[in-house]
Amino acid sequence: MKLSTKMVAAASAARALAFAPTSYQARSSTALDASAGLFYSTQTGNTETVAGYLADATGLEMKDIGDVKDSEIAELDTLIVGAPTWHTDSETERSGTEWDSWLYDTLPNIDVKGKNVAVFGCGDQQSYSDYFCDAVGELYDLFEAAGANMVGLTSTDDYDHQGSKAERDGKFAGLLCDEDNQYDLSEDRAKAWVEQLKGEGVL
Repeated sequence: MKLSTKMVAAASAARALAFAPTSYQARSSTALDASAGLFYSTQTGNTETVAGYLADATGLEMKDIGDVKDSEIAELDTLIVGAPTWHTDSETERSGTEWDSWLYDTLPNIDVKGKNVAVFGCGDQQSYSDYFCDAVGELYDLFEAAGANMVGLTSTDDYDHQGSKAERDGKFAGLLCDEDNQYDLSEDRAKAWVEQLKGEGVL
């Protein structure tokens, strides 16, 4: 039996509609990329692991800060930045990564005033209980001093540390993870933090 031209055309249109992405899907795949960036540096791979969890939760591409051009930072509205803590109890250059030079040599030359900045990092609550995620505090302080709008502070509940330079008014300055002792909590913490950032209106 032959089908009419109109029936064939209608069937083709229906098939095309069924496999076409919805307008919501198209927006969600590009909206974050246009206004936010995810940057990290790592020593042992732990901070890279957490950056991966954040990349999965946000849809952003994670990039090592050492590979990022100044112009790329300048054009973004929101920055998610993360570092490990390597030089414990240091006053400056606490991460032992590219951040140590970037924060002092590059950041002063980039206008981040008014940008939303959320910080994250990794530490070891057992071996370095008095210095847990100190580098996160350094990220926070230097971006804040440069005029950024700091977001994403989190509760200190369910951690087992003695001290941290990443504490601000009873909260952590951002997302703190312990891939040595609480690795099983990191992914869920990352997902919850992303939802918090969305609630704060920065993602």
